[in-house]
Amino acid sequence: MFDPEKLQSYELIKKEELPDVLSTGWLLRHKKSGARIALLENKDENKVFNIAFRTTPSNSTGVAHIMEHCVLCGSRKYPAKDPFIELVKGSMNTFLNAMTYPDKTMYPVASCNDRDFANLMSVYMDAVFYPNIYTRQEIFRQEGWHYELDDPEGELAYNGVVFNEMKGAFSSADEVVEREIMQRLFPDTTYHHESGGDPACIPDLTYEEFLEFHRTYYHPSNSYIYLYGDMDFNERLEWLDREYLSDFDRISVDSEVTIQEPFEKMQVCETEYPVGDEDPVEKNAYLTWSAVVGTSLDTKLSNAFAILEYVLLEMPGAPLKEALLEEGLGSDIMSSYDSGTLQPGFSVIAKGADEADSARFDEVIRKTLAKIADEGVDQDALKAAINLMEFRFREADYGTFPKGLMYGVDIFDSWLYDDGKPFDYLWSLRDYDFLKSQIGTGYFEGLIRTWLLENPHCLLLTAIPVRSLTEKMQEREAARLAAYRETLGEEQIRALVSETKALHEYQETPSSKEDLEKIPMLEISDLNREIRKFSNEIHPWESALMVRHDFETNGIAYIDLLFDAAAVPQEDLVWLGLLRTMLGSVDTASYSYSQLSTAVGSRTGGISPLISIFPDSLDTGRTSLAFGLRCRTLTQEIPFCFEIMEEMLFTSDLAQEKRLRELLFKQRSRLGTALASSGNATAVTRCMSSFSANALISDQIGGVAYYDFVRDLTDHFDEKKPLMAQKLSETLARVLGGKVLVSYTGSADHLETIRTGTGHLVSRCAQKRETAASGEDLTKYFETYPLSFPEPVNEALRTPGQVQYVARCGNFRKNGASYHGAMTVLRTIMSFDYLWNNVRVTGGAYGCGGNLLRNGDTSFSSYRDPNLRRTDEVFRGIPDYLDSFDPDERDMTKYIIGTISAIDTPLTPSALGSVSMLTALDGRTDEVRQKTRDQILSATAGDIRALAQQVRAALEGSHLCVVGSAAGIEADKELFDTVREL
Repeated sequence: MFDPEKLQSYELIKKEELPDVLSTGWLLRHKKSGARIALLENKDENKVFNIAFRTTPSNSTGVAHIMEHCVLCGSRKYPAKDPFIELVKGSMNTFLNAMTYPDKTMYPVASCNDRDFANLMSVYMDAVFYPNIYTRQEIFRQEGWHYELDDPEGELAYNGVVFNEMKGAFSSADEVVEREIMQRLFPDTTYHHESGGDPACIPDLTYEEFLEFHRTYYHPSNSYIYLYGDMDFNERLEWLDREYLSDFDRISVDSEVTIQEPFEKMQVCETEYPVGDEDPVEKNAYLTWSAVVGTSLDTKLSNAFAILEYVLLEMPGAPLKEALLEEGLGSDIMSSYDSGTLQPGFSVIAKGADEADSARFDEVIRKTLAKIADEGVDQDALKAAINLMEFRFREADYGTFPKGLMYGVDIFDSWLYDDGKPFDYLWSLRDYDFLKSQIGTGYFEGLIRTWLLENPHCLLLTAIPVRSLTEKMQEREAARLAAYRETLGEEQIRALVSETKALHEYQETPSSKEDLEKIPMLEISDLNREIRKFSNEIHPWESALMVRHDFETNGIAYIDLLFDAAAVPQEDLVWLGLLRTMLGSVDTASYSYSQLSTAVGSRTGGISPLISIFPDSLDTGRTSLAFGLRCRTLTQEIPFCFEIMEEMLFTSDLAQEKRLRELLFKQRSRLGTALASSGNATAVTRCMSSFSANALISDQIGGVAYYDFVRDLTDHFDEKKPLMAQKLSETLARVLGGKVLVSYTGSADHLETIRTGTGHLVSRCAQKRETAASGEDLTKYFETYPLSFPEPVNEALRTPGQVQYVARCGNFRKNGASYHGAMTVLRTIMSFDYLWNNVRVTGGAYGCGGNLLRNGDTSFSSYRDPNLRRTDEVFRGIPDYLDSFDPDERDMTKYIIGTISAIDTPLTPSALGSVSMLTALDGRTDEVRQKTRDQILSATAGDIRALAQQVRAALEGSHLCVVGSAAGIEADKELFDTVREL
């Protein structure tokens, strides 16, 4: 139990009970240094620490972002060059990262292990206050930017991790538009500047300006320290005081985020964004309408606008979105509202629009909002939106992110702007109760009038597509480099060559053993030798097979209703992908699609279609495929969920022309952006689709092949309308003829309710089915999905980007090699040693990774990479690296700990149920998983060296896929069999 009276170095400001997050909140100040401290005391074993600084840049050189990278590259107590990666390899962290925002920089860590948690805190505190940036300029040059010149006659270039990362970010049209909106709405505050860094401005940052930024902002007086979970807070705070905070005296730091004075009238302006040579420029503009909405210190206003944004623009049938689409103002309407800055912005964005329609876009928005304000916001839609957001807040399911981490991010929406308000955003249930009480009172309508219709602080921005824009940016960069080179004499050129060589030597020289051993780490004995226990309780019914996963869900039921999709022909997989988009978003017999969304939102946590691929991990020739619906709901609404699922599966209007057109164009817009921005995943899936069942199906239902399919349908919509209705109905009928499996995570008290609902639903299927007699061998429950693979090719997919995503993939089983648990350790070694050092550190890419799966599928990839051929050569060099792999015992221990850490990451109840089901269907029994874990824990350097054979087997006959820069691909086009636009 925390006792602040025992702490002489801290001043208690307030204590606050926080029932919404089952915590007690404490707000303190460190007396000597002025550091702000917020504690959330509770019973969560997944402990979180975060130290953040209010960082308010005055230019777009990316200094805050570069600093975030650099402070984690060695410090006073931990002088190794990359303690961050050493921690990834050798700790049991459940989260380890750092993030740069427009007005703050955060350094959060999390762990369930007390000793590990203390180690992580120590490294991070030393990193932010005593980094090696003052003595090693190479850190700034590596992570930020530098001139690169390998020989006096060579080509001068810029390089640097952040420089290349932001080149990738600036290649995304959506990100270009979002950045322009922010800069134009806030011309006089820190938000006008790009905290991540504009690649055109990053080379303006000098080393001294970089150091001055740290001197100014990285002081305890400008810090915000957050601790969450079940720990000895007194011990942790005493340690913080003794080891770090007491070294500093309180000072005044000018980092306040200032308020932008409102405009006198709407600002109207234009910008440009890059598109590829084959992309259309006609009707491909962005039209955006944005308004500044109060401040984030008003939590009721912030939550109200999050609800309004969903009701007006996001939910199916949203009236403002419908009005814009009806008027032909864009092929896809997007929106955003974010309370993560002092002055939140509300934005409406039309993609695929005519730039000449800007004024009409503004007119339709205002006319529609005025009508809604006069006639009233749909009350049922408001109730549904509030219920959905309240459900998600109560559930606190953030996937792999610890909920304590997300609470720690949320508190900055108020704490950063008012020292006395750290906990305001943890009272969301109180705000939701208030907002429910305001439905029908005119409250929401008043917000629309005040902040959207009568607010002069708004912006009408048009972003115009330009085909040659990427080339122009590259030409400007080349011209700037050429002009700089003209100013250099021979001696200065030789100095640049020498600096480049020195940087490479620094990067290639490993940290000393002495420095590495200063980084604290666990021992193998600290690890649990037993596998995590999953739960698959089998209930064979007359109509289906039900598998219950026995985990505590706090009154929530997680249900997956799955139909065997083996009867869907391979050539129709794309239609299965489209069916996933349609179900739940079209009219049914009893509901319009907007009424359906409202009903689901009012009474559940969501019902959505899903496609599940189950590769048999023990028999690489078997893969099964299922289509179905996933719902999450309070247990009392289980019968309603089955009613709605039955409605969606058996009465959906799949020939609804207007709705089909809207959904297809929305899919085309968003999928194109997603495939380009996640180019590493796109390249891996595409590359493996010639031999991997999982990749081939994934490509057909949501990858490049599916995107090509959607583009064809939108380009020839009128011609293909009859085919669409026919194929969607046929595909759904084939699915409904397959065996049924129900995966349920929750209390056994509701089994009969689920059985009744399943039986009634299945009775409507035209085709009789049989369940497995015992259901014990779940790997054989669904049929093997038959596949024929295309001829493999080396493929390049051009985008308007300035960087590459490089993937080389193969399969070691196809060449006779077998799986061993040490391959999971090898993944850690690849991602955070060999590839990290060669692709990221010396190559300048933002990210990299490698993976060897049990079925033999092997991939190596890079992310936001300035290189292509060089990176591929690094991939090809992996077997030679493994031949000479000879780490000491400490390094080998680190690799094992890092591997187990990734495996043992805490899972939410929903995820536990999903993973339990997956292990049952893919054949990973407890015995199989325990054998793999034993092999990981006992892995030796010799085991890793022996894997050179498997990697050679994977690389033999492997193929290359690259997504990215047209210029980069053109320079190495001989590497590819096919080159095309993405």
